[in-house]
Order: sequence, then C-alpha cells, then structure tokens
Amino acid sequence: MQPVLNGMVFIVDDDVSVREALAWLLRSRRLPSEAFESAEAFEAMLARPGAGLGRQPACLMLDVRMPGLSGLALFDRLLERGLVDRLPVIFLTGHADVPTAVDAVKRGAFDFCEKPFSDNALVDRIEQALAQSAAVLEVSARKERLQAQLGELTERECDVMRLVVEGLPNKLIADQLDISVRTVEVHRARMFEKMNVRSAVELANLLREQAP
Repeated sequence: MQPVLNGMVFIVDDDVSVREALAWLLRSRRLPSEAFESAEAFEAMLARPGAGLGRQPACLMLDVRMPGLSGLALFDRLLERGLVDRLPVIFLTGHADVPTAVDAVKRGAFDFCEKPFSDNALVDRIEQALAQSAAVLEVSARKERLQAQLGELTERECDVMRLVVEGLPNKLIADQLDISVRTVEVHRARMFEKMNVRSAVELANLLREQAP
C-alpha cells in the first residue's frame, strides 16, 4: 500500500527511546509524525485553537501504560468525543498488556502492536489506518458539500426535488404543487444544476448515499 499523502502520525509514549525510534522509522518511510511524552500533552495540543486534527488524515500510536493519564483513559476520552474513526488508534503494548489491547480493539481501536515491533508490519498498519482516516474524512466532506448544496435550494426547488425523488413525472408534480409543467421544468433544471446531478436517478443515489 502506498503512503497516504499529507497524513500525520501522532506518537504518544512516555519512553523517549520509543518515540525517537518510531519517529525515525516514519521519517524513513516519508511519513510525517509528531511525538508527545504524555496523554496530557497530546490532549493539550488538541485543545489549542487552530491545532488538532484538521482535515488531513491522521492516526495515533498510543502507549497503553503511562504515568498520569493512561493510554486507555485517553482512548476512552477520544471515543466519547467521536474521534476514533477519523483518528484511528494503534496501541503500543508490552506482552502483559495484550489482553487489554485486544479489548480496546473490540471497543473501536484500530489495532495494537506488541513491543518490540516489526518495522514493516507496523508501517503497513499505520498506512492502513491513515487510509481509513482519509476515507472517513472524505465521507464527512461529501456530507458537508451536500448540506451546502441543499442550503442553496429555494423552498419550491425543495418541493420539486422531493417529488422527483419519489419518481413522479413533471405533469404529476405540477398537479400536486398547483403550478404549470413549464414552471416545474424550470425548478427542476435549476435544482439539478445546484445539486450537480444530471438525472433523477443520480439525485436519488446522491441523497441515499449521504443519508445518516
């Protein structure tokens, strides 16, 4: 798998040697990273105005056991904030913590990696996590674009769109809305242009794909 362009790998581990080894490994694979010595430091970064995840793919390499706020406690906070889809978490764990890491994966973590880790296998999983993050961000961006498009429609265009999606021909739409067929055609054409679609089927698919 090719590295995801503009992806960021966050490293949170209290062991400086682990942070440096991971940063070196990622640099060698042309993957940018940012390291933190504690979960508290990472949370502080997320809280800074203009900082945090932004719109680029990212993943988090997270140590299970750390002084102060543990990796598991940070993971729970990220879960509560709904961030683990766009920020997949790969736990770094010692042998004794494998069962704990497995449980975290069941609760939504992307994976875990037992120390000492295999460079190639770890980078493969990081790239897969970044790909997942990119996919989640793209879905979110498409939904935002759809909401912006819907916001540009007039009330009458929304009425026409609803009936077009239901499969009604222009004549029946005109009857239901008590307007002329020509007026329906005008509203329909403008609505299609604003929604950037060319057919009723394409419109229906767009709305269905972006439904919650």
